Parts: sequence; C-alpha cells; structure tokens
Amino acid sequence: MKALLIDAGNTRLKWGIATDGEIHRTGHITQAKIREQGIGVLTTRLPQRVDAVIASNVAGTTFATRLAGIVGAHCGLDLRFAKTEREAYGVTNAYAQPRRMGVDRWVALVGARAELGTSCIVVDAGTAVTIDALDDSGRHLGGQILPGVRLMASALASDTSDLPETKLKKPGSFTGLALFAGNTADAIGSGSENAVVGAVERALRTLQADGHDPQLVLTGGDAARILEALDEPALHLPNLVLQGLMHMLESDGHL
Repeated sequence: MKALLIDAGNTRLKWGIATDGEIHRTGHITQAKIREQGIGVLTTRLPQRVDAVIASNVAGTTFATRLAGIVGAHCGLDLRFAKTEREAYGVTNAYAQPRRMGVDRWVALVGARAELGTSCIVVDAGTAVTIDALDDSGRHLGGQILPGVRLMASALASDTSDLPETKLKKPGSFTGLALFAGNTADAIGSGSENAVVGAVERALRTLQADGHDPQLVLTGGDAARILEALDEPALHLPNLVLQGLMHMLESDGHL
C-alpha cells in the first residue's frame, strides 16, 4: 500500500509518500507559485499511482475544493481531509469546540504522540507559530499562537513609518551578545526571532514547574532558525504533519 500525504499550509504545500511506515519522496511548492501558475502545476509534481490520499488543509475552503478536484483527476481517488477531533489516535483535545482548532495543529499532535508517546511541547514555526502541550497520557493541555518571525518583522515595516523591511539573517546570527544588534534591521530580526524563542522556553519552564518532563519538538519552515537560538535541547521533526497523517491512515486500516 502506498499513500500520498499532503500538508497544505498558508505559505506552502508539502507532500510525501508513505509506504511501510516510512515517508519518502517529500517535496514542496509555495502557495505563491500555485497562484501564479495555477493549481494544475501540482500534476507535474505529485505522484499518480497511489492507493490513498489524505490532506491537512489550512489554506481555506476554496483551496480545498480546488485541491480535491485536481487530486481526484490526477490520482483517480477521493481526497480525504483530516479533521480535528475531540479524542482520537491517542490524543484528547483541550478545545471545548475541537473543530475551532487548526487541523494542522491537531495532526502535528497526533504525529508527536505516535512518535514519542510521552509528554511533549510541539512547536510549529511557520507563518504563525503554534505552541501546544501534551501530557504523558496524551491529554492536550492547550496551546498558544503568535506571529512567526517573518510576520513580526513585516508587521513592523508595514505598520510603522520609520522601520525598514528586513531581510532575515541566517539561523544562529543572534546568539550570545549578538542578541543586541547595532543597526535597526538586525534589531528587528533579533527581536522577532527571540520573541518566539522566549515564548517557547517559557512554555517549557512552565510545564517543568508543574511537574512535567516534556520533550521539545519543532517543525515548520522556521524550525531550524528557532533550534539554533534555543538554549534547550529539542527534536527537529520537519515532516511532523505528514507523520500524523500517516499514523491516521495506519490506525484506520487504510495503510
């Protein structure tokens, strides 16, 4: 059995092929390129001969409809969309209204639970940054959402009169005393990056103070940047949402 896994985010669409409990042939394309070239561009990138297709989509209902149409025509299969649930796959959701929680967060928690089986903090560092906590039993303790590094920097440029557009430096540029920048552009980059790092480290300290011993897990496009800046050890799982989708299919007997 072979399954196509799709993670449709706000900034990019990522995919992989699941076979025998492993994910292979991963790839990605930006949403900007899809808008520019049309969704048909996916037919030259996605594999065609698969037995199942499942997606996590936070790119909106219109995009979901277009994606289902192109995948259905390309693969000859119905596209299954993952949904956030109250309790499933070893995870119990903290949300009173589970469907109000972004499905990418839910699927990432499912993936982390399947991968680790212990208390963890899952950080998805993308356009937005989400920080979610699981205890040892798989109970979701809740989460946080804040702007991502690039979003913070661009907001300062667009919503103030004197602060410039900032091109972020490579990961690891603002460690040690380099935290204190000597020019405005670097000050924005350092401040934006360390706002995220500070939120992650505070979440970790708070759980530890409450008696938990969580594993810190990072995923998302800016995960490498945050990993470089953290003072705490962390596990980088770049395909965490795809791993969650694969676990869903395996648990439901479709893979």
